[in-house]
Parts: sequence; structure tokens; C-alpha cells
Amino acid sequence: MTPALDVRGLRVRYGTVTALEDASFTLEPGRVCGLVGMNGSGKSTLFKSVLGLVRPDGGTVRILGDSPAAARRHRAVGYVPQSEEVDWTFPVSVRDVVMTGRYGRLGPTRRPRRDDHAAVADAVERVGLADLADRQIGNLSGGQRKRAFVARALAQAPQVLLLDEPFAGVDRRTEEALTVLLRAFAADGGTVLVSSHDLARLPELADESVLLRRTVLLHGPTTDVVRPENLARAFGLDVGEDR
Repeated sequence: MTPALDVRGLRVRYGTVTALEDASFTLEPGRVCGLVGMNGSGKSTLFKSVLGLVRPDGGTVRILGDSPAAARRHRAVGYVPQSEEVDWTFPVSVRDVVMTGRYGRLGPTRRPRRDDHAAVADAVERVGLADLADRQIGNLSGGQRKRAFVARALAQAPQVLLLDEPFAGVDRRTEEALTVLLRAFAADGGTVLVSSHDLARLPELADESVLLRRTVLLHGPTTDVVRPENLARAFGLDVGEDR
């Protein structure tokens, strides 16, 4: 079986600063993988490398056997960034925002077809915003806005979904709803790579996790990765003696 995501020896430098060095891991289809590391550990750079938004200084990234550029052309990978640069006063509805996830699949006229409307309706339903589909995006709560942008990624119909801190600043209800949604996405054969600082709840979400500190320190079952002695390696903590 072709891996959903295969990262080999990835090295990324910004001038004299090394963001990633010899980072390697593989994800199989149908899995949810957490991405754990402190700020500055290279998580955002890893996401950008997988998306093909930065050019590595070494190593390779393959998404379902394709290069990042090819995977993006084929709409095989969806991305939900940590924050969106949005004019929240602009008069667009939730449905309009989610439809932007279909733009790459529209024909030259850029007019949505029946299957595009169906994909948008399904994505809005899956994130629990069907009753708010016509509401102006700026009139949503923070958690509802996050769900709307997850719906936009789902409407693209990707096979691999990347999410950068989707639980930051959202309420518990939204966190639980997104956890159920991502688990269902994986159960249907999709693959999820999600970064999160909520380590206590990560085992409920992720089958496996990658511990990152400019390189992959550990990749394995989430319950193993979040053990204190392993987290200490990533966060630079001393867990030797009580003080």
C-alpha cells in the first residue's frame, strides 16, 4: 500500500537558522496522527513543506506517491491553518466560504455545478453548521468559524488533511465535534496530521503521534509519545528529580 504521507530526511533552513534537520516519518491511510512540539520546533515548517510552500534544502516529501505540487493539483491534500486572514465584515456566508474549497474543481466558467453544491452541503452538515449556512461569516463564534474552515477543507474532498492547532481558542463542544469528525474522516480511509497543544486529550483523537524538535524525536502510539519522559525531550524539561 502506498503511504498517505512519506517524509524522508527533510531539511529546511531559513538563512543560517535550521528549522528542520533529517526529519523522517511515514503515515498510512486511515490514521490520525498528532504533531507535538513546542513553539519553534518546526511544526509550521513541516506543514508548509508537505504543502510544497517551502522548498526543502534536502530530503523528500511524497503524498500518496506524488510530489506536494502534484498532490495539490489533484486536490489530494487539504489544509486548515492556525488562523485565517479574513475580513470578517465582508458580506459572505458560511456557504460561500465553504464553496471556495471547490474552486480548484470548477470549470473555466467558475460556476458551481450540482456536485459542487452537494459537496458544500455535505461538508457544512458534517461540521454541524447546516442551520447557519446562510449566516455572514463574521457573525459566527470563534468555534463556529473554525468549523467553517474545516468544512472548506472537507469540501475539497482531500485524501490527506492537515490541521495546524485546530483546537486553539475554541470551546470544548467544538473540540469534541472536531475530534469526532476527524476520527470519522480517518475511518473512511482518509489520513489526518494535526498539531495540538492539548496533550491530555490527544490520545482520544490521534492513533499515533510525531514528537518534533527540529527533527523527529519519536513516532509511535500517542499514549507512548505523551509520556512525561518523552515530552521532556521535546520541551526541554527536567523530569529527573522532584524539587
